[in-house]
Amino acid sequence: MAKLYFHFSTMNAGKSTVLLQAAHNYRERGMQTYLLTAQFDKRAGEGRIASRIGIGEPADTFAPGEDLFAKLQSRMQSGPVACVFVDEAQFLEKDQVWQLARAVDDLNVPVMCYGLRVDFRGALFPGSAELLALSDEMREVRTICHCGKKATMVIRQDADGKVVTDGAQVQIGGNETYVSLCRRHWRAATGDAPV
Repeated sequence: MAKLYFHFSTMNAGKSTVLLQAAHNYRERGMQTYLLTAQFDKRAGEGRIASRIGIGEPADTFAPGEDLFAKLQSRMQSGPVACVFVDEAQFLEKDQVWQLARAVDDLNVPVMCYGLRVDFRGALFPGSAELLALSDEMREVRTICHCGKKATMVIRQDADGKVVTDGAQVQIGGNETYVSLCRRHWRAATGDAPV
């Protein structure tokens, strides 16, 4: 029975690494997979999912407003798909999460989404909020704060390393822009609590 999965974490927890390993496991057993990532995230190159540890795979992309049910249905008409993997799932729109759920239900294909739960302000991304509501199974990919506690939050830094507490929810970046922290250290970094 197919399910909609949401693997979530903060930045630099290894979500893309876990996705790539899972996709490899399917292919190693002779099963075809379908990889998707956000069209506007070109850090690894357009249409590519890559991990900080150096592994990567080509992927199809999704764009705002695109019908993902139709996209998956079209892909499945050209050959069997054992599992769909979606990286940067926080960038999905609410309707797109429903389209993925519909693909699970009506096309009987498992869909594994990987993404951030919250942004640098501590707010849910719209795609993540919808995945938290609709997913059949959720799994946390864990990483740690500099203090050793589990990191659940992320701060955004400017070019000078100063913490940014306002601005657009989406700004593509990596280790030079984002730092994962536990909630206590996130509050301290954002001026909400003593160190």
